[in-house]
Amino acid sequence: MKYIILFLIPFLSFSQQDVPDKYWIQDSGFEKAINTNEAFGDDQTKPVIVEFWAKFNEVNCFADWDKLKDVTYYRVDIAKAPEAKKKYRVRMAPTLIIFKDGIKETVFKAGLDLMLPADLNEIQEAINEINTASQF
Repeated sequence: MKYIILFLIPFLSFSQQDVPDKYWIQDSGFEKAINTNEAFGDDQTKPVIVEFWAKFNEVNCFADWDKLKDVTYYRVDIAKAPEAKKKYRVRMAPTLIIFKDGIKETVFKAGLDLMLPADLNEIQEAINEINTASQF
């Protein structure tokens, strides 16, 4: 039995879906990240989704972040971004906020059970609605 446990230890060290460093932001880059504007300020900018994450609840992080379409994704460690956490009144982690041109559009936040109540399909549907609403 101890051999099985030793075999599993390397696999347990990875939390759900490790997120590369380029997707992590802190207070210093937060406003710039959510206010992205593309070519000539037209309405072709993608929404930005920010996941407020906490080490103590990493098991409940949003694991399907890499499956989202037509959105730019970032993750914020709430311990390293106290100003953003305060400004957007993040009380639970994970909390996902979808921004369009720097404006908060939709919020998904964990309940008292610390689990995100929305799945990939619900979050993608919200992104699609924001993209559709911005077209004329």
